[in-house]
Amino acid sequence: MTGAILLVAHLALVAWLTLRPLDLPWVRPANLRPLAGLRADLALGWPEAGLRIGEGLALLAPLGALLPMADGRLSVSPFASLFRTAAAGALISLGIALLQTGVPGRVVDVDVLLLNTAGVLLAHLTVVPAGRAWLRRRLGRGGVSEEGYGRRGGLGGRGGFGGAPEGISGGVSGGCDGYPAGETRGADRAGRAGGPGPGGGAVSVRGELSQGRTPTIPRVGIAP
Repeated sequence: MTGAILLVAHLALVAWLTLRPLDLPWVRPANLRPLAGLRADLALGWPEAGLRIGEGLALLAPLGALLPMADGRLSVSPFASLFRTAAAGALISLGIALLQTGVPGRVVDVDVLLLNTAGVLLAHLTVVPAGRAWLRRRLGRGGVSEEGYGRRGGLGGRGGFGGAPEGISGGVSGGCDGYPAGETRGADRAGRAGGPGPGGGAVSVRGELSQGRTPTIPRVGIAP
């Protein structure tokens, strides 16, 4: 969600920077020849050329990180991610160039499209692989392995998520409520079979084991 919000905010900023009408007395003609504009910029000297090339590279460079962030996937092919991000950046730059044809003071320059796409590629290669690897390591340290569920000794042992505590599953190995271990196993078997009670009915020893012994109050004779 954060990546999508940042992506929308950046695109809004790019639209404001590139689609505002400019009140200029003269504009240069459109450049549809690749690298012709770069050669013209380099002819102006390194300070001016570096400024213009830097602006072209930096305009859409944040998309190299924001587009994968908005996608949100960590396990993805690096080459597929790079291709999708570069293609999206090129399409966005092409859309801006087409919209600029109807904006006063703006001209189309194919070299700007190339610089925008190169900036997206450089930002993606610099940030995204290292960021995804760091996030995977962080989630691996804080996450729980699926092999731990349902196994004794892991999360599933001794009353964990995947198994029953020892002494309950299978044979009962320990005593219960004061009964020795052997007596507990014998009482458990008797409870499953149902032993005869005082009134001829069946008394479940399992319920007695779970609730404890019933206290017996001795009768005391009262003299008349």
